[in-house]
Amino acid sequence: MAALLAGGAQAQLVIEKGSDDRINWKSLEDFGAAHADLKGKSVSILAPWMGPDQELFTSIAAYFEDATGAKVNYSGSTSFEQQIVIDSEAGSPPDIGVLPQPGLAAELAAKGYLKDLGDDTAQWVRDNYAAGDSWAALGTYAGRDGAEKMFAFPYKADVKSLVWYVPENFEDGGYEIPETYEDLRALTEQIAADGETPWCIGLASGGATGWPATDWVEDLMLRLNTPEDYDAWTTNALPFNDPKVVKAIEEFGWFAKNDDFVAGGAASVASNDFRESPAGLFASPPGCYMHRQASFIPSFFPEGTVEGEDYDFFYFPAPADGSLGQPVLGGGTLFGVFTDNPVALAFIEFLQTPAAHELWMAQSGFTTPYTAVNMEAYAGETQRKMGQILLDATTFRFDGSDLMPGAVGAGAFWTGMVDFVGGASAQDVADRIQQTWATLK
Repeated sequence: MAALLAGGAQAQLVIEKGSDDRINWKSLEDFGAAHADLKGKSVSILAPWMGPDQELFTSIAAYFEDATGAKVNYSGSTSFEQQIVIDSEAGSPPDIGVLPQPGLAAELAAKGYLKDLGDDTAQWVRDNYAAGDSWAALGTYAGRDGAEKMFAFPYKADVKSLVWYVPENFEDGGYEIPETYEDLRALTEQIAADGETPWCIGLASGGATGWPATDWVEDLMLRLNTPEDYDAWTTNALPFNDPKVVKAIEEFGWFAKNDDFVAGGAASVASNDFRESPAGLFASPPGCYMHRQASFIPSFFPEGTVEGEDYDFFYFPAPADGSLGQPVLGGGTLFGVFTDNPVALAFIEFLQTPAAHELWMAQSGFTTPYTAVNMEAYAGETQRKMGQILLDATTFRFDGSDLMPGAVGAGAFWTGMVDFVGGASAQDVADRIQQTWATLK
């Protein structure tokens, strides 16, 4: 049974209109003027957001209500993925579903449950998001008739291509932020040559042990191969045991299977809890100097540490020759329309206003690839820097393991990476993962 929180977004505006000059208020005014006919109507939205995320999203929806006079009825579900399928199959879906996985969106589109958002929406994404082709492709799937269309609108991105560090430690060691992937490798060797430990890496996560290594491999796939190779890999058009994939796994091993490069030695990587593994950054003397992890990891840093002072991050850099551009690995949410309610399509248009992004940027937990937003709207320097990484991206790709069938992406890939750091060869691990994929065909 889903735990649901329902109710209107309530037109309680967290930032008074016109009071903050970082927000593009005119974009809201223009949107409202174009949709005056929505007054008195309503739209239902089902999402996986609960707690603080629900509060943040409904604070944004309140501006849609204020601009149009329409009402937003929001429901948050702790079992969203199951609920949206059940409701769609029963013929009683919400007007809009906030989809956390492209795979789920693709399945719903293939069954005919999602409405085509139109070529204009797809072109808007290409024109207005950094690496716009990547984002448009993320929301484009084959419909029930097999034709590919834009079925989901990307809004709210998460960045994974990050390396965390303590500025004071870098300063004391005389280390500089690496600008290229080659620099990152050289820095790793330099720190080790100085008798220090470059990396903290932990893969333990209960039943999900191994997943942090899949993120490493995904980032390395994007730095050793083309985006097209990455896409083919996530669908198995490029077999998991292809030499390109084996090379990416071996490249992760260059960092993780060298006793001189990782805190506790290579033998500890699989058993180190991913939540506790960054602790070495803050030890005195430092237990490590770098930790590669997504934007959420500061939640597990020591209490009282301050962003930008006690810790910072840099982009996991791309190769120096520039042939692969600036790829960014991440995640995000996609808004799909399930009914013919015109208010639902209007809400998708609302998400195309700069203000709909800036009002969340000004609070917390939001980054966007929308090139027209005011970067000064970000509430803190950390979010602003992550937002800049998205704007600098030439390619954005969704977490690969999340795009793969569950038996692979949340099964054989996880366990295979644990076997790899435990001593198995990259080729053997890749062969076994490919065998699992073959059983699904």
